Amino acid sequence: MSENVLVIGSGGREHALCWKLAESPLVKRVVCAPGSVGISSTKDNVESVELDVKDFPALATWCKDNSIDLVVVGPEDPLANGIVDALQAKGIKCFGPTRAGAQIEANKDWAKKFMQKYQIPTARYKSFTDADAAKEFIRSAPYSALVVKASGLAAGKGVVVASSKQEACQAVDEILTEAKYGAAGEVVVVEELLEGEEVSVLAFTDGETVSMMPPAQDHKRIGDGDTGPNTGGMGAYCPCPLITPEQLADVKDQVLQRAVDGLKAEGIKYVGVLYAGLMVTKAGPMTLEFNCRFGDPETQVLMMLLETDLYRIMKACALGTLKEVQVKWNTGMSAVGVVIASKGYPETSTKGCVISGLSQVSKDEDIVVFHSGVARGANDSLVTAGGRVLLVAAKRASLRTAASSATNAAASIDFPGAQYRKDIARRAFSNSE
Repeated sequence: MSENVLVIGSGGREHALCWKLAESPLVKRVVCAPGSVGISSTKDNVESVELDVKDFPALATWCKDNSIDLVVVGPEDPLANGIVDALQAKGIKCFGPTRAGAQIEANKDWAKKFMQKYQIPTARYKSFTDADAAKEFIRSAPYSALVVKASGLAAGKGVVVASSKQEACQAVDEILTEAKYGAAGEVVVVEELLEGEEVSVLAFTDGETVSMMPPAQDHKRIGDGDTGPNTGGMGAYCPCPLITPEQLADVKDQVLQRAVDGLKAEGIKYVGVLYAGLMVTKAGPMTLEFNCRFGDPETQVLMMLLETDLYRIMKACALGTLKEVQVKWNTGMSAVGVVIASKGYPETSTKGCVISGLSQVSKDEDIVVFHSGVARGANDSLVTAGGRVLLVAAKRASLRTAASSATNAAASIDFPGAQYRKDIARRAFSNSE
């Protein structure tokens, strides 16, 4: 059996998924739309195709014409807009939740009410559509520190960790009164700031069974020592030792399985990846948010450690047979990913800078470079084409050596204005060895 897979997306996450899917003996062809230069050069059976992924009827026709057996959706926007609903209506199998399931990420107000209803541990909160009411609540809130969030999808932005009640009120004005995030900010969520270590725990699910992935930790701030502005993620590592096996067992039962069962009780069969962003507090793990898809850059390090055929897992999720698949991870190894970003990121990005040094890195089979924002330039060169340009992932027997290898490899890749962190995974070293 040789099957054809369509992956929706064009970033480092999708590159990692295509790279892993292409290894499967069950897969004949991996097509990525719109894809990228890096994705196209992954393996001989991987290609990028320019398709309008927002035109669902045309996409369904293309899938039929090209004998696509499974569609894997990378980003959250198409999921929230109902890509799975549209394709499934035409008989096309998908790995990813329907529009109703994607609400768990796309509507923070809905997600918080859902967590409360199904007793999933999370921070205390209130939602508002009126700025004055929100500010009145902030001024009298019993919490010493607050987080203010736009309820809808705001491309990873729209979350303000307020250092004072004045800053929280200012965030409310930006989101509700000034409509900084448009329709995504029609509802604002004000919640208690939780303290501890942030950990990402993802799971495969077919709507019944939950298969948890090893815990990972993302690094959001641009600079070493967690300084500077927040980004889409400057690196990640896996497994993360800052959450105990006992706490992970609780997360599986009280967060992930409880969420999938709760969605089912709401009439939603949730298929795909359920991502729990957690804060490991003194009182135990608490849910900061759910995402309805793979994380970026967590996916890249997770795929380095996955031993079971990814296509087999995804197909089982789509067919509702995940309980028949034993998902195995390389528990004897660690993976660290270092993002190389362009000059000006995260405020701006610099395009067209020639990238050098990639051929040197590719000589080590346990180091993989995933492309996030790369294009083809003059004389067949590779040039920067976005904020996050590349992620260098290294797999090694210890976290410390994986971090060292990934950082050294990042140092050997160069373009004008390149910036990367040199301390990815450092918070975990004292716990891992």
